[in-house]
Amino acid sequence: MKFAADCMLGTLAKWLIILGHDVLYYPRIEDGELVRLARRQGRTVLTCDRRLVQRRDARDHILIRSQDLRAQIRQVLEERGLRIRKDRLFKRCIQCNRRTRPAARTSIRAEVPPYVYRTRRRFTRCPLCRRVFWRATHVSRMLEDLVEWGRRELPQTPAPRTQARLRRSTK
Repeated sequence: MKFAADCMLGTLAKWLIILGHDVLYYPRIEDGELVRLARRQGRTVLTCDRRLVQRRDARDHILIRSQDLRAQIRQVLEERGLRIRKDRLFKRCIQCNRRTRPAARTSIRAEVPPYVYRTRRRFTRCPLCRRVFWRATHVSRMLEDLVEWGRRELPQTPAPRTQARLRRSTK
């Protein structure tokens, strides 16, 4: 799914990118420009701003109701009928939103800390900003956050049909 998040929703934008969605986000952009970009690129506008959604051009939008990140993620997924798919997690660069590509381990040796090079086997690279990514401890913490936020479990094997839905927390 393609989204365009307004400047008040940077954290939500980052998490949707982590979940594998294409999210346009600029920390500073005028409402009119955001709406034009979203419309031109076929994106759903994500905003907390009631005035922005009243614009005639802002037809495809989600008015985010909560300040709580968990509730924001749940709202977006539920309103668009989306599921969390393990095979899409961590596949985009959180800096520039491009899909990352596998990188040969030997090609990134000088770009990662020695400990990381010794302990990790798989790396990906953003084709635009050239950042290198690997599964570090923060990935495990992020997955734990998703579970804590209301998901019962993540599928163990990534398969095209293996999906889980973010459920409402009972807390």
